[in-house]
Amino acid sequence: MQLKNLNTKFIGRNSIYFTEIDSTQKEIWRLIEKGTIPSGTLVMADIQNSGIGTHGRVWHTDEKNNIAFSFFINMDCNIPNLDGITIETAKILVDIFKDKYNVALQIKEPNDIVYKGKKIGGILTETKVMSGKVRTLVIGIGINTAKEKFTDDIKDIATSIKKEFDIDIDREYIISEFCNRFEVKILKRVGK
Repeated sequence: MQLKNLNTKFIGRNSIYFTEIDSTQKEIWRLIEKGTIPSGTLVMADIQNSGIGTHGRVWHTDEKNNIAFSFFINMDCNIPNLDGITIETAKILVDIFKDKYNVALQIKEPNDIVYKGKKIGGILTETKVMSGKVRTLVIGIGINTAKEKFTDDIKDIATSIKKEFDIDIDREYIISEFCNRFEVKILKRVGK
């Protein structure tokens, strides 16, 4: 899946797509450690068999056509400049779903996107700090757009766009539009 409709300078300009992977977040960190990818690189997957949620929890991406991606940005900013970045990321996503599909999702702080109290998506924000400054920002996003099967442990607390609204989501549009909006709204704030 190659991203189109990008208006960014660098976010998403280099994208890597997997039909299946352990975790887009883990893959980004592996590539950063190797020093083989440019800032703004985005890793997407159809299926993650070991996706990462917050507090070390598993994020289930075991059916196709859901949204699972991570991206990274080389930074050189003070830590307070990134205060609230996870909520800002969630707001961008909620706005995109409202604008494109007239779907009204909510944010459950600090990092969940929900509908009627059930989790539809999550955001994982990680940084690498050196000498008191943020040098690397990695954000992972998972959204249940098409998921219809939920295991017993999450069936009462998780849901999907398909299940709630019976609509098919254009993943490429959501990811591309997210990159466009994130670069404009967030990076100005950190002087990038």
